[in-house]
Amino acid sequence: MLLDLSEEHKEHLAFLPRVDGAGKLNVSSDTVQHGVEGLTYLLTESSKLMISELDFQDSVFVLGFSEELNKLLLQLYLDNRKEIRTILNELAPDLPTYHSLEWRLDVQLASRSLRQQIKPAVTFKLHLNHNGDHSTKVLQTDPATLLHLVQQLEQALEEMKTNHCRRVVRNIK
Repeated sequence: MLLDLSEEHKEHLAFLPRVDGAGKLNVSSDTVQHGVEGLTYLLTESSKLMISELDFQDSVFVLGFSEELNKLLLQLYLDNRKEIRTILNELAPDLPTYHSLEWRLDVQLASRSLRQQIKPAVTFKLHLNHNGDHSTKVLQTDPATLLHLVQQLEQALEEMKTNHCRRVVRNIK
């Protein structure tokens, strides 16, 4: 799987071949900052997706760098990808996990001002676990919004069955 770099990231990395091995860079600080950001993006995305050595070489080859610079970037990637993945895992958000769900359908049939009014509402009580602590969230919605939410979740589940998503999920783990 090749890493797809945007045009902006390619521009940020474009100054690398012009850099001399020693001495002053003779470029603006913005150019250096963009170059560092481009390298950071290249290494973090490659590490996140755990792309192979060959795929990394192919991804960098598209940038038109010299053979020596390509080898240098590959060695930089190979030397640091495990450490980058460790740091990315530490930075990942610690989210609560599902424990249980209770739900109730409420229907208001009439009110003092309107005698024949049907107003349905679905109430959920979501129980979550987070680092051993239990918390409860109460959510309420109308059936139309709930139906839309269900459709979106089903669509997301179908998309997770595609080969591309399976590959990404497998590489994230």
